[in-house]
Formats: sequence, structure tokens, C-alpha cells
Amino acid sequence: MELELKRPLLFFDIESTGLNIVSDCIIELSFVKVFPGGEQRIKTWKIRPWDYQSKCQKKIDPGASKVNGVKDEDLVECPLFTEVVDEVASWLKDSDLAGFNSTKFDLPMLSEEIERARKYAGKKVDVDLHSVKMVDVQNIYHFYEPRNLRAAYRFYCGGEDFKNAHTAEADTLATYEVLKAQLDRYEGELKNDVDILSGIGGRSKYVDFAGRIILNDKGEEVINFGKYKDRSVKEIFRTDPSYFSWIQNADFALDTKRQFELLQKRLEEEQKEAASRAPSQAELASLKDKFNGRLF
Repeated sequence: MELELKRPLLFFDIESTGLNIVSDCIIELSFVKVFPGGEQRIKTWKIRPWDYQSKCQKKIDPGASKVNGVKDEDLVECPLFTEVVDEVASWLKDSDLAGFNSTKFDLPMLSEEIERARKYAGKKVDVDLHSVKMVDVQNIYHFYEPRNLRAAYRFYCGGEDFKNAHTAEADTLATYEVLKAQLDRYEGELKNDVDILSGIGGRSKYVDFAGRIILNDKGEEVINFGKYKDRSVKEIFRTDPSYFSWIQNADFALDTKRQFELLQKRLEEEQKEAASRAPSQAELASLKDKFNGRLF
């Protein structure tokens, strides 16, 4: 079954130097962009991983190299991510996203590289990955048949392994084929709609990709780790504003720092607005109750 799309859906996959979002880097990025009507375009970049602190090429973890088959010397002549980020952004523009296990790894890793391009190379990347729909095919797969991509391809696409597993392009194309086969298999149960697909096991409660800030049942931003776990960001802003400075100087993903910074700016604006307006009748009544009816 072909996808019913209102706007392009960009399938993507990443190979990296390792699994640490904060310290590792992309070495291969592949996009398969599917347009309403079925047209598809493919683009793959080999990328030289860069350590911005040490100003040298980032080494690939031996375990990662064993899986993806890429060695440090293979990337010496490749461009840095900062050199291709504008082209990457143009592919991302006006698209929703899809991938396999992308919510937990590929999307945060892509976001981190974009934030590095902004911070270290001064790139003005007009991309907001938090505002797009994200269809994680693994979530749909695990919802119905909890296994991995290879097993998913065998299960949904005819019983054979796909070639070149663990190369970004092969994994991306396999993910696209698996999603179409899932729609065929669960026709009548699984709606052919990106809004629905992206909601299955999705990241709707995550404010940042690492899940350090989540939304509670009331839609309020809540800290999801450490000593302030389960307490609202707004409360901590009021009682311990230095916490936000600590976040910026600690070892967190750049996206996490960015979301804390945006929340801080919003709360500061709300604070200024509240200070500049006259108190409401409800607020006056609350003060009256607090001071047993005596305001002066």
C-alpha cells in the first residue's frame, strides 16, 4: 500500500562514531524523501566527524566500526557536517520525518549536529525538528510484532534478509518498504495517516529529544531527572533560577540546553508581563484571604 501523504515524508537513517548523543558524531546520513503521489528522491552523505573542542577528526568507536564497516581513514576527504548542513536543511524543509528507532537515536543525533553547526560554525539553520511529525516505524513494529529491523523486513517483506544491512541507505530503504508493508498487513486497523502513525509509541511527551523535560497530564513542562524530577520547570524557575545556569554549563545535549533556554526566556517574559499589569480581582481576593482580609 502506498502512503497517503499531505506533505513529503522524509525517511532517514544515521551511522555514527558511537551511541553517545552528546559526544559522538554522524559519519553517514541518508535521506529517502517520499512526496505526495509517490515520487521519491534519495540523498546520502558521508561525513567527516569533527571534535569541535579538540579541533580534530573524531575517532570512530571500534564497536561502531565493526557494525557499520566504516573506518577513520574512509572519512578523511569527506565534508564536515557544518559544510553540508545547509543542503541537509533544504531536504528537511516542509517535510515530516520517518525512520526506524529514530525517536531515541537518529533524531536526537541529527538535532545535536545541527545545534553544533549553530554553536560552533555560526550557521543559521532554519530547521525546527520539534515542530514536525515523526513516524517511528520501529514503534509500529514493536506495537504489533516486537523485533528488530532485519526481522521486520523478513516478516513484512517476503521472508528474505535485505542486502547491506547497517549501511544507512540500505536501512533507510528497508524502513520505507517495511512501513508500506505494515499498512498492507494491518489495513483496517492501522490508519494510513502520518498524524496517526507518528502517535504510535511516539515522543509527544518529550520537550527535548533526550527526555530531560516532559509534559505532564496537564500539558505543563516537568523535569524528568535528578533532584527536581517530577517538579514543574515553572516552579524551579521561581524557586531556584540558578538551576538554569547549571544546565547550560553541565554535560547535557545541546538540544536539552536550548529547550531550557527557550523555557527560561518564555518564563521571564511571563514574569515581566505579570509585573506590568494590574492585579486581577481573583489575585486581589487571594491576597485578601492570605492576609486575613487586611491588605495594609
